[in-house]
Amino acid sequence: MENVRFDTKIAVLLRDDLQTWQRLNVTAFLVSGLGTARPEVIGEPYEDADGNAYQSMFRQPVLVFEGAKETLRAAHTKALDRGLRTAIFTSDLFATGHDAANRAAVRAVGSDSLDLVGIAVYGPRNVVDKVTKGARMHP
Repeated sequence: MENVRFDTKIAVLLRDDLQTWQRLNVTAFLVSGLGTARPEVIGEPYEDADGNAYQSMFRQPVLVFEGAKETLRAAHTKALDRGLRTAIFTSDLFATGHDAANRAAVRAVGSDSLDLVGIAVYGPRNVVDKVTKGARMHP
């Protein structure tokens, strides 16, 4: 197996003050948004030696970063300025219970006032690197 270097990058940026369960929940929600909006990030289905079929997953690694509230705000602004489609998770979504309520909670707040706890981006490697600049790899 050869090592593949992708010219694109998938990155999740989480706010550094989240509890562990929140980090996991936010990450799961965010990456689901990328997979549905960007079908090219999804690889082929899996199959084990017994012929059992499994779901497709991302075709490349997902890098998870963390940073302060200001770091997320800056990353969000950079992503929008560069035309990257992003998935976002705001603190308001911890209090909602379903998709329609999630969308309503985001729609009720202007982009400059969103209390971001996580964002996910996919795009050219160098652009994603610029968007996540200042964040550190999640431990």
